[in-house]
Amino acid sequence: MHGLINRSIQNYFCANYGQRLWADVAARAGLDFTEFEAMLTYPDHVTPAVLEAVCAVLDRPRAEVMEDVGTFLVAQPGYEAVRRLLRFGGVSFSDFLQSLDDLPDRTRLALSELHLPPVELREDPDGQYSLICEAPLVGYGYLMMGVLRAMADDYGALVLLEHCGRSEGAEALKIILVEAEFSEGRRFELGARA
Repeated sequence: MHGLINRSIQNYFCANYGQRLWADVAARAGLDFTEFEAMLTYPDHVTPAVLEAVCAVLDRPRAEVMEDVGTFLVAQPGYEAVRRLLRFGGVSFSDFLQSLDDLPDRTRLALSELHLPPVELREDPDGQYSLICEAPLVGYGYLMMGVLRAMADDYGALVLLEHCGRSEGAEALKIILVEAEFSEGRRFELGARA
């Protein structure tokens, strides 16, 4: 797994619970180091081991931890690049949802070595949406819920999100856009400031 994923989990944990407790996570996960290097690749078993250790140290279920990590990736000030990448999906939350299918490809344009699992948005006849997240990592759907929740806030949209379970390596989310302009969203400018 790409080190950026592991480093993001580490950054989330350290920002919320501290470096000292992170050392407990690293030990419990069987790591012989405490700092992930963002540009390295790690064996696939490392990420699930780290997530299990985080859940054990915090005594929280994986679903909650993954959703928190997803929210952290968008809402944390140090992760502005992630927010910018997501905001290029459109000027409204509906546009953003419609662009989710392209997210893995957009991510590879920014960082060619990072391969995000495919996601597929389906619009239901009643105007609701389903997001299918194909991922070997259990809980990826919950991570996407955190991302969607933070992006809805970013756009000022009111949404209801529900995780509908995991089947055959994919997790499904139900998305109900209650009100597109519920509140004032966060400011976003296309050009980066120097």
